[in-house]
Amino acid sequence: MEVKILSAKFDIKDAHTLKVAKEHGAYSGLDTLFAVAPVVIIDLVKNSGLRGRGGAGFPAGLKWSFLPKGLDKPVYLAVNSDESEPATFKDRYILTRDPHMLIEGIIICCYAIGCHTAYIYIRGEYTTQVKVLQKAIDEAYAAGYLGEDVAGKGFQLDVTVHRGAGAYICGEETALLESIEGRKGQPRSKPPFPAVSGLYGCPTIINNVQTIASLPFILQNGADAYKAYGTEKSPGTHLFGISGHVAKPGLYELPLGLPLLEVIDRVAGGVWRGRQLKAVIPGGSSTPVLTPEEAKTATLDYESMAAHKTMFGSGGIVVLDETVDVVKLVENLIDFYHHESCGQCTPCREGLGWMLKIVKQLLRGEGRMADIELLRELCDNIEMKTVCVLSAACTMPVRSYLDKFRHEFVAYAIDRPQETGLNLG
Repeated sequence: MEVKILSAKFDIKDAHTLKVAKEHGAYSGLDTLFAVAPVVIIDLVKNSGLRGRGGAGFPAGLKWSFLPKGLDKPVYLAVNSDESEPATFKDRYILTRDPHMLIEGIIICCYAIGCHTAYIYIRGEYTTQVKVLQKAIDEAYAAGYLGEDVAGKGFQLDVTVHRGAGAYICGEETALLESIEGRKGQPRSKPPFPAVSGLYGCPTIINNVQTIASLPFILQNGADAYKAYGTEKSPGTHLFGISGHVAKPGLYELPLGLPLLEVIDRVAGGVWRGRQLKAVIPGGSSTPVLTPEEAKTATLDYESMAAHKTMFGSGGIVVLDETVDVVKLVENLIDFYHHESCGQCTPCREGLGWMLKIVKQLLRGEGRMADIELLRELCDNIEMKTVCVLSAACTMPVRSYLDKFRHEFVAYAIDRPQETGLNLG
């Protein structure tokens, strides 16, 4: 069931070093790259069907093609390595186990889009990852794979690692750009979109680490080889971080389209301690939860998740067993998003705090049925009323818990209906 494309070198000793990475094929596709026109590479990525692996799933090659033509401005690449979505831990493996795969992917992307300056925006807490990544970049410069004359092909490219300061909101692409420019990490209103006016007002492509790291395989093996995995609309493989109440939590590279419950049982060892499955968070904390009944028919691809009214997200699968208190889980979830709000928009800044107070009141035994209705109403009134989708990242999952596990919220309400066994109707 597992596939080794992105993770091919993860278990090879010292694969993070240039010497070992090159022994296993790193940078071997650069001759092919520079032998063709940039538009050929863009078409190759389009034909591969590679979709953004940061969560949105937007086709990568199509995004690149949005760059305006003929502007007298530099083009920038910003690689999003903020990876702050709770339950997500895939990109950090690429950074520590095979950073040269990412660097090679950056070279491929930059050549395709005509970019000579790239930034890797990395989560501030990723101290180990920064050290390994920076050392790999230094090795690439020393070996001539970065700098004035990449691989002796006359292409100039500089790559800079930019550390964040621990703000979840900087995973949002325009807040990321604001942070790189030295300002407070707050999302920008769109349009204009970054492909037209991004970093320093110039055309900018923003892609996730895993997206960029997928490029060397596509370049060397072709679009059809990549599409041999996954489904027609969701091709390729993905690094799934499976956590929660499973026997074998961990990171697994799998083709898209596999049945969700089969992956939980066969890959992650099933629900631990002989307990029953209560729910599955399919793609990180911001994705609406699935009940066991819904999970039976869900497959790990963008289309199936949308059909189940949730999202593929970042591929961070969290398995919840029967012991989980959903109301306490929701308290934890809202607390995180309230803390991480940048404060720019009133519905998010004030509304998420209001939601948190309501849930805390329920848990103290001081809430009422009207509070549950108010909580549901706040989800509807806050969602999509802000500059970015951080508030929706909170309200979408909260709404799903309220709708699918309402009885657990009711159990905390003071004036909950008493089960008398009498028909009072």
